[in-house]
Amino acid sequence: MPRLTRRRLLAAGSLSAGAAALHSTIPHGHPWEHEANAASSHHGNHAEGGHAAFRGGTVDHRANGFNPHEILRDFDWGETSRSASGRVVRSWTLVAQDKEIQVAPGISFAAWTYNGRIPGPTLRAREGERLRITFVNASKHPHTIHFHGIHPAEMDGVPGLGAGQIEPGKSTVYEFDALPYGLHLYHCHVRPLAEHIAKGLYGAFLIDPKEGREEADELVMVMNGFDTNFDRANEVYAANTIGFAYMDEPIKVARDELVRVYLVNVLEYDLINSFHLHGNLFDYIPTGTSLKPSELTDTVMLCQGQRGILEWRFGSAGRFMFHAHQSEFTELGWQGFFEVA
Repeated sequence: MPRLTRRRLLAAGSLSAGAAALHSTIPHGHPWEHEANAASSHHGNHAEGGHAAFRGGTVDHRANGFNPHEILRDFDWGETSRSASGRVVRSWTLVAQDKEIQVAPGISFAAWTYNGRIPGPTLRAREGERLRITFVNASKHPHTIHFHGIHPAEMDGVPGLGAGQIEPGKSTVYEFDALPYGLHLYHCHVRPLAEHIAKGLYGAFLIDPKEGREEADELVMVMNGFDTNFDRANEVYAANTIGFAYMDEPIKVARDELVRVYLVNVLEYDLINSFHLHGNLFDYIPTGTSLKPSELTDTVMLCQGQRGILEWRFGSAGRFMFHAHQSEFTELGWQGFFEVA
């Protein structure tokens, strides 16, 4: 019989089918037979609207120090100055911190964070600017920041190059040009790499093209997951850390207004992640390094580190679901609604 891990308990607890659903996590005969029976026999007794949700209350965003709804539209432009030549220099300070957060009701996670939140701040700049990132390691562990994009080797944020790994209490400065325009990411690059990413050291990094993009309601979604019992398998999946956050409180958007989602996948321990939109199709721009979409679709599949820009308009009011198109991810937190008015 498989070990009854917290992953399996959460799978049962995420459905309001109670003991029967919990019983279904223990295989009898075919491993999925009772899951299927529980889902069919208790259909309509799930969370509100017939959809999954974690049992036992809600996550305290104030105690966490960040809110997934605020992260959606929170773009950090840093502070600007001018070089002697008149060029814009855009600066930020990122601090690595050890911090316990709640990723589901009653489920605490010993995280490593940039600036006390997961994902870290969404850094935003304009193509061609000079970027300067001061990194302070206030953690008990060595860390770095590795930026995706174009930069000199000594600014790569990996051990053995440039400043190398930054020991606890130490700091360094990463400086490079904002190139190319597009949607990028940053993350720690210290071994064991999987652990440093899985514990929360990552964020989105956006460079706008010089000519800009069409005005839109812009949203950032960093797809991630959490291994709460350290078995190198995730028990919670989400966009912007908190499972079911956008089910409990749908994302409000306006009918006929252009919606632009900056989608980044940093999920560790699973080979692939995805985004599926109900009732609509979207233009998809891989890595955001073009002004023209590559396809019109309703589903994208992303490996870790892959990212892209999604654009669409809702032509009618109502609630439209979005979620990973891996059912397990969906049932363990990675789903939500857009509320169109």
